[in-house]
Amino acid sequence: MPDDFRDIASEGGCSTPDTFEAAARKAGKGDVLDRYKADYPVGPHDKPQSMCPAFGSLRVGLRMKRVATILSGSACCVYGLTFVSHFYGARRSVGYVPFDSETLVTGKLFEDIRDAVHDIADPSRLDAIVVTNLCVPTASGVPLRLLPDQIDGVRVIGIDVPGFGIPTHAEAKDVLAGAMLSYARKEIAAGPVPAPKAGKSDRPTVTLLGEMFPADPLGIAGMLAPLGLAAGPVVPCREWREFYSALDCGAVAAIHPFYTAAVREFQAAGRPVLGSAPVGVDGTAAWLASVGDAFGISAAQVAEAQNQFLPAIQGALSGSRIDGTVTVSGYEGSELLVARLLIESGADVPYVGTACPKTPWSAPDLEWLEARGVTVRFRASLEDDLSVVEGLRPDLAIGTTPVVQKAKELGIPSLYFTNLISARPLMGVAGAGSLQQVVNAAMGNKDRMAKMKGFFEGVGDGDTAGVWEGAPNLRPDFRAAHQKKLDKKARADAAAQMI
Repeated sequence: MPDDFRDIASEGGCSTPDTFEAAARKAGKGDVLDRYKADYPVGPHDKPQSMCPAFGSLRVGLRMKRVATILSGSACCVYGLTFVSHFYGARRSVGYVPFDSETLVTGKLFEDIRDAVHDIADPSRLDAIVVTNLCVPTASGVPLRLLPDQIDGVRVIGIDVPGFGIPTHAEAKDVLAGAMLSYARKEIAAGPVPAPKAGKSDRPTVTLLGEMFPADPLGIAGMLAPLGLAAGPVVPCREWREFYSALDCGAVAAIHPFYTAAVREFQAAGRPVLGSAPVGVDGTAAWLASVGDAFGISAAQVAEAQNQFLPAIQGALSGSRIDGTVTVSGYEGSELLVARLLIESGADVPYVGTACPKTPWSAPDLEWLEARGVTVRFRASLEDDLSVVEGLRPDLAIGTTPVVQKAKELGIPSLYFTNLISARPLMGVAGAGSLQQVVNAAMGNKDRMAKMKGFFEGVGDGDTAGVWEGAPNLRPDFRAAHQKKLDKKARADAAAQMI
């Protein structure tokens, strides 16, 4: 164990991301961290604010059939991840291998993980076991690569998902999806693999990359049918055999463009990857054309498919227009697609912020938005999103929880992106009219928001929030003394890094 990680362990596991990273590199995890830095670059901001990234990979594993999940990390981290996974509907237990300073120092933690994997590796119940190192085990160099590849036919997949290496939980989904695709690709290369339970399509397929509303794959399948194609599995998949079908495709549609590790596996399998998605009139026309190019389909057949769907999409977009200014921000990876749909519905969208990175597969959406004067900020920070809402005062703010909270404080109608926007279809005809009703209804609440703001006027904010019988007891001297302590610690940390 690196000396600086001994310091972390003695302090109860709390330290800075830089200290964690330095310890992880000394412990032999440098290649993993370098790959993450290449796959998930953080600029222009140091790090966007997001929940623990491991929630993303945990959620992927928990949604799969016949897959068990084991976490190795601090008890507080595992508790929080388990809580939020069940809050979002997980229907199975999360395995946990606890540790203390002694098991970290002696290497007993790895032995405990190995024993736990052997204990639950039951081929009658499981196809795979996912073992996830959180921050402290990653920084200590717990070598999950030394776990057996399989036990009695049950696949064992070990991944490191540290908060100091993966910027967002959305990208942690890619970490596990990429690891599973890599395993499945090696199985295919080694010999015959089981056919999917649903059978093999008699038409060439397009694999869909990125989680989406359940109706969207059906809508995409309908648009592919006139081209003589079928929609393949959605990656991340719901069961193991789907990975074989996903790799056995004619092309991959990067609906969510940040799945870098998954794209690498598809490219290694020789599959072309298409950007953007069939969203709105322009997006659907361009996407169908790119699919036609990938499969060598004639321009006449592509035009026939476009003529079949574009008028219906245009009609849905014209049915109920959005008249107002809307700002969009989030961390799902579909923010640019939502902005396109809003603009074609009549909305003025001056700003789109996404916590995800810019990739080659987001280029079509970026170019379309910038051509219409939209400012797009990749790796947007919370401060970026809040400053836009405060400065522009839009008619509606779509964003994360703190953005929605800030907008409400300002009396601006707002919608939570994850629960209220992602929970609707976006593709094709169904997606064309899906946002208009909820957006117009929210914008219609402006007067009510103003009344609420007026009702609560004068109750204070921040540390003076609430109803007081007298004036709040502010004590700026305490605040100044505490700030001096923080400044002193910051100077000491800076000096230590120089040494």
